[in-house]
Amino acid sequence: MGDHFSDADLNVSDLTTIIEEFTTIFIRLPSVERLSFTTLSVLHTLSRKGSMRLTELTATEQMTQPAITQMVRRLEHDGLVKRRADPRDARAVLLQLTTRGAQIIEVRHAARVKQLTSLLDQLPQEERGAIAAALPALAHTIELGRKAELPLHPLPSASGEQHTERAKEKE
Repeated sequence: MGDHFSDADLNVSDLTTIIEEFTTIFIRLPSVERLSFTTLSVLHTLSRKGSMRLTELTATEQMTQPAITQMVRRLEHDGLVKRRADPRDARAVLLQLTTRGAQIIEVRHAARVKQLTSLLDQLPQEERGAIAAALPALAHTIELGRKAELPLHPLPSASGEQHTERAKEKE
């Protein structure tokens, strides 16, 4: 695969800018359950991916181990996540959403659907049709990204890898 995409009908730089701008608006749509973006990211990750080890969550959220540990403690205290034993490894712990954590995600999703519907209703039919036509391609792009396991951040240095291994041992 090359670094260049050649399609006269699709400017990837423009697409990237539009996705960034749309994301900025979209993540701010719900006015319910006002929590920090980092907190919401952790809840959404656990909602989408299911139970995870702390080290997995650290990697997906691009946070340091101490920062994610502190956040998880706060989320536990607030009743949004809980720890449970990993059935595959008795030494490890899995994090999962509580019922309350899952409800927050559901309520925010419903609020986003309502607010996005209101915005889309203001578009001409042709533009709504274009968005509808793009959904399968966008879904396919997401799937390709998941399969490729694109790095969310630069690969750790040798010292970072050692730190990660030590952290895994402590988990």
